Amino acid sequence: MSPLHHTHTAISLSSIAVIFVLVVAGVFYLRGWRRLSAEPAHAIPAWRLASFLFGMSLVWIALGSPLAAYDHDFLTVHMIQHLLLMTFAPALIWLGNPLLMFAHGSPRFARFLREPLVQRFGRALSRPALCWIVSALTLIGWHVPAVFTLAMHSEVWHGVEQASFLVAGFLFWLPVIQPWPSASTGPQWSILLYLFLATVPCDILSGFLVFADRVVYPVYFSMPRHSGFSVLEDQECAAALMWTCVTLVYLVPAAILSIQLLSPRSFSRSDTAGQRIRRAWS
Repeated sequence: MSPLHHTHTAISLSSIAVIFVLVVAGVFYLRGWRRLSAEPAHAIPAWRLASFLFGMSLVWIALGSPLAAYDHDFLTVHMIQHLLLMTFAPALIWLGNPLLMFAHGSPRFARFLREPLVQRFGRALSRPALCWIVSALTLIGWHVPAVFTLAMHSEVWHGVEQASFLVAGFLFWLPVIQPWPSASTGPQWSILLYLFLATVPCDILSGFLVFADRVVYPVYFSMPRHSGFSVLEDQECAAALMWTCVTLVYLVPAAILSIQLLSPRSFSRSDTAGQRIRRAWS
């Protein structure tokens, strides 16, 4: 069945699957958070719990809520999904320190994290260059018109697209937030450069969509219009939304890090950029 003619049954089944995964993850997180909170020496701030739950709720909004039903009708809704999955939800979930909670909520998961092969793999994944390349290719690749149209016509490829947005989002924020047990040994200014370079693919894509004098994704001509927006206006709105949101979101950690770098009395010179950001947020 093509997503262009998706049914309420398909939407409800996908919603149930998303809710199930989110609930299971939430249960393990809450179990670990309660166990850590019971030890005063290892108490975890309640805002981390709130951040994790809010991030998980954004995943549901993108994938399982009624909003998902309009993904194939409006490019703006598609862009909102993209922003939730790649920009907002991963950052909030990482701020909740989920791996630490899962480790305390499940002994088997804790043993899994201690495996040398897993730790080496985790260190390799958290390299800023790799995280930037994956996020940039994911962003640009899925918005190539031919690939975009393929995802619109195939339920399987549409699921792959959404999953890749979420995975790329987690990878992108990993060097910035550095949740347990990751750690950075790079220079202090590297995260600022990383965040600046991360805006480049977004600027290229959103600028192209905003200033294009034609509809880049003709597949939307065949969609029902539920508002007074034309297809071209929808395209411009989606691009402007992405351009604005990404710039503002990336500006937050960049501003925090810049302030901390200019305040050497508050932090020792041996602190990494990620440690500065984590201290400012804790």
